[in-house]
Amino acid sequence: MGANKLREDLSALCSLPAALEAMGERWSFLILRGSFNGLHHFEEFQSELGIARNILANRLARLVDHGILQRQPCADDRRKVEYCLTDKGYALLPTMVALRQWGERWETGVPASPILVDARDGMPVRQVEVLSHDGRALTKSDLHWALPEDVASAQAAE
Repeated sequence: MGANKLREDLSALCSLPAALEAMGERWSFLILRGSFNGLHHFEEFQSELGIARNILANRLARLVDHGILQRQPCADDRRKVEYCLTDKGYALLPTMVALRQWGERWETGVPASPILVDARDGMPVRQVEVLSHDGRALTKSDLHWALPEDVASAQAAE
């Protein structure tokens, strides 16, 4: 297959634009970080992030619309609502950790605080890596793009 055809297919089928549409900008990531850290209420996000109320309302609505957060009545006061991570939202955790680690290495040059650790033993989490199907850490020279039909034929050959 020609390189141009592969590039066209990858561009047309790439899910990165859809992911960026859902998350897309700084405040959405900071709201998500707050959710991972136990924030649930509009006032908590607003106080913690220092974000304007109208922007926060817009970003929360967008995250709810995309199924990343779920809006539900508070158990102790049904007049209030809380925002909780959905499974789809929780699945963004590796992305958030990878972005944080990337920022530490390439942008700030210093370890972030607090440090993300394993609750079981208190040890810092490892660097997020791209792994092969059998668990090997891959580098950029180990990777290339392939179309689904090429992957299916490679799997059938195994």
